[in-house]
Amino acid sequence: MQDGLLSTSLLTNILRLDRFLGVAETGYIFFVGIPMARISNVLAATAASVAVLLAAAPVQAADMLGTYVYEDGICGHSSVRSAIASKFRHQVSHVPNLPHVDIVSFHEARLTRHEPSSPNSPIERRYCSAQVSLSDGYTRPIWYLIEYGQGFASIGDNVEFCIDEFDRWNVYNRHCSVLR
Repeated sequence: MQDGLLSTSLLTNILRLDRFLGVAETGYIFFVGIPMARISNVLAATAASVAVLLAAAPVQAADMLGTYVYEDGICGHSSVRSAIASKFRHQVSHVPNLPHVDIVSFHEARLTRHEPSSPNSPIERRYCSAQVSLSDGYTRPIWYLIEYGQGFASIGDNVEFCIDEFDRWNVYNRHCSVLR
């Protein structure tokens, strides 16, 4: 038996069960004339099988707040892209010392983190990233957040975004780290 597979308290209970059934001396249980393995061996094999099955199950990230996945149709949805483009146009025209450029296109939009709503956090959030082509010819990374039910007066959804070097007032921290 491998170390750590079964706890010592479980092994103690198995030995007690063996003694209770009167098989501690012989080591076998006879059921209708057929010798069967010791209970401890059967339970150990069952526990090993369960451990192998659980190990083969998909593993989620250690961060209990969110699930990390990649391909997602919502991050690249046209309504999200148009909301970002509109807000970006407003930002570059109203924030001093930003170049007057527009977002031409989005590429490689993907979900980087998903925080489903829960009793402790009733707002569902999707963190996304993409590449944007700007009208100045450069392609830059963009990080954005979609918050469900957080639109104006809690009607609709909210989209927050950050393009590196366009966060003049450091709203999303250095290199947009808040939205990554």
